[in-house]
Amino acid sequence: MPTRLQQVTLLGPAGALEGALHAHESRAPELTAVVCHPHPSYGGTLHNKVVHRVASTLHDLGADVLRFNFRGVGRSEGRYDEGRGELEDARAAVRWMHDRTPGARLWLAGFSFGAWVAARLSASEPIVERLILVAPPVTRSGFDVLRHFPVPKLVIQGLDDTTCPPADLEREFALWSEPKTLVRVPGAAHFFDRQLGALGAAIRETWGDAARGALR
Repeated sequence: MPTRLQQVTLLGPAGALEGALHAHESRAPELTAVVCHPHPSYGGTLHNKVVHRVASTLHDLGADVLRFNFRGVGRSEGRYDEGRGELEDARAAVRWMHDRTPGARLWLAGFSFGAWVAARLSASEPIVERLILVAPPVTRSGFDVLRHFPVPKLVIQGLDDTTCPPADLEREFALWSEPKTLVRVPGAAHFFDRQLGALGAAIRETWGDAARGALR
């Protein structure tokens, strides 16, 4: 299936946001996704390898996928806003993707800080059908929104992650509403060094059928 990687610019509340769109050329997509990158203050960008692997895996499953830079990162305008503005940047990205393909299902994903943004946004954006959280920093306040919100959740956690420890995640995950799935990746630290293949496999094996429309 012919595909292309397109550099795009979308309008966020603080100005232009830089994005990269993984698009299928031969047909209108039935599934789209937006992927949020890790913390801007610690080098997080749309080019992060975990973000790229999540995006490429979803694209291989048939989705058109948008990666984007939060405000103040790369060519995106504005400055870091302690998560408040970044939440609105992600909202702008989700709505841009929805407006581009209004008939498609939309999934939202995030890694680390991006998972925090995605979790909070999913509770206030009904167009988000499913949520993928990779190494979510659950000690940061805000994940309690998932205790009462029934969006399907796939959480992928490295068992050697010292930044977002598995024990902290398991305590919080137990409080989240169903449906939910937790995939533990042995030998994976926070950035999934040498374990990116296992990260992609976790998405394919858990939600591959859903991406192809077998499950709704």
